[in-house]
Amino acid sequence: MGYYLPEPLPWAALAAPIAAAEDALARLDERLATSPIRHGWCARTHFADACASLALQGDLVLLEDLVLHDAGRDRHAPTQELIRAHAVLRTRRRIAAADPGWATNPAGLAALSEDLDGAEDQGEAPAPAVLPVDGADGEGDLANIDDAFSAELADIDALITRSSRLLADTGPVREKSPLVYDPEWGESDRLAAWRQVVADTRTLPSVLAATVAVDAWNALEPLQHRAWLGPLLAADLLRARGKARHHLPALASALRRVPRDRWLARDPSSRWLTFLGAVTTGAEQGMSDHDRWMLSREVLQAKVRGRRGNSSLPRLIELVLARPLVSTTTIADELGITPRAAQTLVAELGLRELTGRGRYRAWGIL
Repeated sequence: MGYYLPEPLPWAALAAPIAAAEDALARLDERLATSPIRHGWCARTHFADACASLALQGDLVLLEDLVLHDAGRDRHAPTQELIRAHAVLRTRRRIAAADPGWATNPAGLAALSEDLDGAEDQGEAPAPAVLPVDGADGEGDLANIDDAFSAELADIDALITRSSRLLADTGPVREKSPLVYDPEWGESDRLAAWRQVVADTRTLPSVLAATVAVDAWNALEPLQHRAWLGPLLAADLLRARGKARHHLPALASALRRVPRDRWLARDPSSRWLTFLGAVTTGAEQGMSDHDRWMLSREVLQAKVRGRRGNSSLPRLIELVLARPLVSTTTIADELGITPRAAQTLVAELGLRELTGRGRYRAWGIL
């Protein structure tokens, strides 16, 4: 078990891609440093990168489903893929909220491993699926839901809550199934080997160190079924090295733009060059997205100029900038208004409908 850096490193081939990747990352980070939509940009990127992380493993999770699941507004029972995507989303948010370098430290890695293991042992307990109720689309208002049906749902929710508390307090912790997890995997040794690789890259350029960290994670597989954690740890490494002070790079989204056979090549140098090119492309796409959303913000703000001071339209603009899409119930919950009023605000702003459906629709800014 091991991962070894080639000697000597192919600097002639790596120099230009490293410079391009670091320059693109620095320009994106500088643009976000003073941007009024930085928090919204980061929030939207978290969702997109979580879906991309699952896509790299061959699982398809719709962005719309992940947004609704995160808001507790599932349209249907969540799938295992959706639950894993939500775990990636929560992990990404936790790393972004922590100090730079926390995730790659032994304490941070241990905390992330324990949290993920606990979620798998006990099972993620999402809120019962509640379909968005969009009055103008024919679903009816919340007040029209049958009282008896509502009472039954409340009883089910209470039963689930009591059962979850009982299992959390007194239930035994289930061991990992040997049918899914190899008991002889040796996670501790593999993690130690990966940390040693990261330590050996301290003198390398930041982006190259992150490249090696991702490549070593894929080669060593320290945590079983957690290949998606590698790009997140590499992104935190870039934050710790000062290349991304104001955002957590979306490396999974960047890799998704590259053909799979290129970043799975047998030659390490080829994989590194592919990753460096993906970082450059991803950072440039991030700048393009930022500029497009800034323009959309200016257009929407022009529509609300002269409105009364207590208008909810400015708050709706900030909401749609912070979410890839919003439903009527999401707007109503966030702004504290009725679903009917939410649809009125959407019509006034002229937001684009993204689902193409006549019911349970969602709007957003592309």
